[in-house]
Amino acid sequence: MQTTAETTHVALMQRAIEVARKGIDNSQSPFGAVIANAKGEVVAVSHNRVRADCDSTAHAEITAIREACKKLGTVAMYGHILVSTCEPCPMCAAAIHWARLDAVVYGASIADAKKAHFNELSVATKALFDQGRSTVVVHPFVLRDECKELFELWQNGPNPNPY
Repeated sequence: MQTTAETTHVALMQRAIEVARKGIDNSQSPFGAVIANAKGEVVAVSHNRVRADCDSTAHAEITAIREACKKLGTVAMYGHILVSTCEPCPMCAAAIHWARLDAVVYGASIADAKKAHFNELSVATKALFDQGRSTVVVHPFVLRDECKELFELWQNGPNPNPY
């Protein structure tokens, strides 16, 4: 039986998958992110915007953090979680830490992204947080198979070029 938190994580991941699909439809990479408060209320959603913004830092997690900070009027998002269709890269993991998010929930792994030919650094988010003594809690592999399917959808989509 799933806990309330697990049910919330699944529902938020489904939303992140939906936004990633919209990104793919707009020739973006197959990544989506959602930020929600402790009640599960969505504050921000975003997909990868690297190509659209011509900005190599415009990963889904980063663009969602930017949107949430503006909406909340703060850079410290205590009491909020970030849900991502893929394990955050080291840049995104650092941003999650600095944004003071309570937790990160992810679906596919960095290794899954590498298999889809993305230029990933093979540093696990939890290992990075542990080494840096971050308080961010990691919940891995929520709807992993559905998140991995995004890579296949993207590879058959309008712009299947990894960066």
